[in-house]
Amino acid sequence: MQKSDLKALVEEVFANLMQRIDAQDPATKEQVIDYLKDAVDILGSIDDKEIDSTKHAKEAFDNKYKELVNQSLVSYEYTNEKFEQLTLLHEKTLSDCITEQIDLPTLNEKFIEIQSHMSDEVKKANQIISQLSLKVEALEKTSNIDSLTKVFNRRALNTYLLEACSSSSDGVNYNIHVLMLDLDDFKEINDTYGHITGDKILIFISNILRKTLRDGDKIFRYGGEEFTIVLNRNSDEESNIIADRILKLISSNKLIYMGEKLSVTASIGLTKLLHGDTPDKLLTRADRALYISKHNGKNQVSKVFE
Repeated sequence: MQKSDLKALVEEVFANLMQRIDAQDPATKEQVIDYLKDAVDILGSIDDKEIDSTKHAKEAFDNKYKELVNQSLVSYEYTNEKFEQLTLLHEKTLSDCITEQIDLPTLNEKFIEIQSHMSDEVKKANQIISQLSLKVEALEKTSNIDSLTKVFNRRALNTYLLEACSSSSDGVNYNIHVLMLDLDDFKEINDTYGHITGDKILIFISNILRKTLRDGDKIFRYGGEEFTIVLNRNSDEESNIIADRILKLISSNKLIYMGEKLSVTASIGLTKLLHGDTPDKLLTRADRALYISKHNGKNQVSKVFE
């Protein structure tokens, strides 16, 4: 593994650790120790000969969600087994009542015992669910990945643009362009077909974007049906060509859901990073370009470069 990869991994561990500490109230030494143990396991599993180490580390940290799901399943299976045992005990009690002379005090005592066991198991299950819910909430606060579309989220966008704007202020120019993409008439789709269909469309669009763009370009879910795309090392003309290609792919591809072909279009606002930009200035300019596309009839690209 290259020294640059090692440094990137250490920076990723440190950034995640600081995010976890900020998300906990109060934060404890034990939480830091648990996180570092997890980080050691994650880093130890990386095969630097087969995949990009930094990318794998980021994905591995996000895969903590999967661990929580596994914990939930194990907890469910354990609780289910307990209820099966209680059900057998319940059946045996009824069988004893049929084959022997009914002893009401004993029968009442047995049912009270069964009810007590069931209440205890339900209480334990609820406690585990509450603990897992808190863990999921903490992960959501520190995750950089949108849980639905699996692209980067708005939190990651803010961090990324801060770094880009800082580099620009230092005189570094990587020809960064920003596309603000919004699906046209998305509310009507939700109202007509339901929110589950809307979610399927968002996943569908994010997959189109991933297949269309290069590895060095970044896709973020800005919110709702809106995506922000950061293009690196492209000219104005190249960025405009990419934006046009995205619109054509979205409008020409149809999502088949519940036996029905669904068509969607999008509007795009295009801008570029200028010297002295802040993330707010950059996004405001992209949003202004997007508004022009919407106002002029949708399903088109508009540019605002100043």
